[in-house]
Amino acid sequence: MESDSVECVSSIDGMDEDETSPPHPASSKIHAGAATPAGIPAATSVHELLECPVCTNSMYPPIHQCQNGHTICSTCKARVHNRCPTCRQELGDIRCLALEKVAESLELPCKYNSLGCPEIFPYYSKLKHEAQCSYRPYNCPYAGSECAVVGDIPFLVTHLRDDHKVDMHSGCTFNHRYVKSNPREVENATWMLTVFNCFGHYFCLHFEAFQLGMAPVYMAFLRFMGDENEARNFSYSVEVGANGRKLIWEGTPRSIRDSHRKVRDSHDGLIIQRNMALFFSGGDRKELKLRVTGRIWKEQQNNDAGVCMPSVCS
Repeated sequence: MESDSVECVSSIDGMDEDETSPPHPASSKIHAGAATPAGIPAATSVHELLECPVCTNSMYPPIHQCQNGHTICSTCKARVHNRCPTCRQELGDIRCLALEKVAESLELPCKYNSLGCPEIFPYYSKLKHEAQCSYRPYNCPYAGSECAVVGDIPFLVTHLRDDHKVDMHSGCTFNHRYVKSNPREVENATWMLTVFNCFGHYFCLHFEAFQLGMAPVYMAFLRFMGDENEARNFSYSVEVGANGRKLIWEGTPRSIRDSHRKVRDSHDGLIIQRNMALFFSGGDRKELKLRVTGRIWKEQQNNDAGVCMPSVCS
């Protein structure tokens, strides 16, 4: 392909064929959805050329090929034990330099464009963007099992309610009582997950028991069902106490982009030692009866003072 003599012009929605625009300098970039002259592969054809026959993902340099010209991505080359998946010939270390040149000149939409991302990137920038794309699916935030379900927030809320039977609440305050008949059994197990619909967003309240070193502890923390930059708009407090004593934690909810284990292991929440929890429970200390209360509020910017003011959910 003599790309120096080819000008690829991106199609523009709503422009008639008779409409013209000022001439552009010659470009070697191929855009997804671009109009191409006769004899030049359309973007969809280029996508097919760059599709790995094993994983079906787009191939990035280095692109390998067998002696018969069949191509494969570098990740799958190791998976097929250096045998061409098409003709079973040995792959060796032959590079498909021509296809690598095509790949480097190609501009592609983000792979999450079907979820709403409008961005188009050169090949290598696309990889970096997709790792942080705000439209990428979220992992299920349920901590009681290794759930592999992914999706957008509305889908995950339905999934939590229907498949994990998670309690759903509306409002920005909570008041829960946790009871355990044998508090000396602490097994790194999540006790409860509750989802709150507050300020038009969803929040996950976790309460669990686990071993912190040699000491059994209980922990309560909040996660935001959305990205980290949105989570910073909110704050929350968690409170536990009895017998005239009180422990309070205030903080910013963590995004569910951070795994449950990552948040827990960073101790980003209210941690209660077992002896303190039993003291709050009262009685003969043989049964845990712990009441956890709290609230969620939205931080609002006060333009006059230049500071954030809390907005309380009504």
